[in-house]
Amino acid sequence: MTPDRYTVRIEKDQLVFCCGHFISYDDHRCERLHGHNYRAAVEVGGPLGPDWYVVDFVALRARAKEITDELDHHMLVATRNPVILVEEAGPAVRVRYKDREWVFPQDDCVLLPIENTTAELIARYVAGRLLAALRGRHGYTPEVLRVEVEEGPGQSAAVELRP
Repeated sequence: MTPDRYTVRIEKDQLVFCCGHFISYDDHRCERLHGHNYRAAVEVGGPLGPDWYVVDFVALRARAKEITDELDHHMLVATRNPVILVEEAGPAVRVRYKDREWVFPQDDCVLLPIENTTAELIARYVAGRLLAALRGRHGYTPEVLRVEVEEGPGQSAAVELRP
């Protein structure tokens, strides 16, 4: 194989997920509940493999779609936020910030092991899940994995992993 490095990118309408969320920020203020029509893009970089491609587009797209589909039409709740208390109470998820409280059906929530539901940390979550899926299901570890999450036209965040 050649020492060249290549990048493949998947950015398709299938990688769209619509979610509710809120974040705490700055002096630990808390946003109102709102939602976005998120769009994900995935890039994988590395050398060409024995089949003359970096990674199988079909496998990459399928794994990315599985992850974004799990998030689609759910309330995203960060479980590692120091000022937001998340409690699973039977069929409900109770979320508290100071004197504010929300109760959601558990089936409508995705509890994310992140500090805040920012586009940056959602991208990191998706990237970590995708990396694990590529390794576990395909025996493949890319040199570079980049995931971008757009929360609206012209407004996105990305993370780049170099495992």
